[in-house]
Amino acid sequence: MAIHLYKTSTLSTRNGAVDSQVKSNPRNNLIYGQHRCGKGHNAREIITAGHKGGGHKRLYRNIDFRRNEKDIYGRIVTIEYDPNRNAYICLIHFGDGEKRYILHHRGTIIGDTIVSST
Repeated sequence: MAIHLYKTSTLSTRNGAVDSQVKSNPRNNLIYGQHRCGKGHNAREIITAGHKGGGHKRLYRNIDFRRNEKDIYGRIVTIEYDPNRNAYICLIHFGDGEKRYILHHRGTIIGDTIVSST
């Protein structure tokens, strides 16, 4: 994967890097909104744990951890960043027409073929 390193023009851009293969547009049928609960308040809305809550709104990506279908080949289409687990995920197009997210394995690139088997 090609990583673009920024030249330092201001202090905030020092040591910045962007991966050129990572896309940021998720599939609509594989994501859903997740209610963030907690926020450090109890039932009476009294702050019980300080400095909790806030943050950017995030969409939850439905990831296939089982991969329980037998001997189906799939191709990596996109590599995306998942903000809920601080990791990269891959969108896979399988041979039967199904699309799923899996966790990104180090060293795989867009266009690689994987096999889903148990």
